[in-house]
Amino acid sequence: MEDALYGDAAEPGGRLRAGRLCVPVRPGPRACVTRLFRTPFGDRTAVAFSGPARLREALGAAQPWIVLAEPALRALVEPLGIRELRIDPAGLPGPAPVSVPAPAPVSVSVPVPATAPVA
Repeated sequence: MEDALYGDAAEPGGRLRAGRLCVPVRPGPRACVTRLFRTPFGDRTAVAFSGPARLREALGAAQPWIVLAEPALRALVEPLGIRELRIDPAGLPGPAPVSVPAPAPVSVSVPVPATAPVA
């Protein structure tokens, strides 16, 4: 399934054929769902990238994506009232930082051997 998510780019870091865009997706209940973003003014917008390398730079290597033509992406989001499409946008939230919780303190009780009375 992973191969199906990453489209038909000739090279993993290469550019796509003309008119094709890398569109970030997220898992949905039955299939992948287009990931939408908000503009600085709070409006929803579709986002796409001209190549896999640009998508990885902006959203991280773990971000799943599919290949769509621009008209297909516009037709997909238009019923949602989204009319704006940003290609290769800057300033997107990147991959979430990985936070590793500090280990909890461990208390160990060690039994103390009984000592014999001294005579």
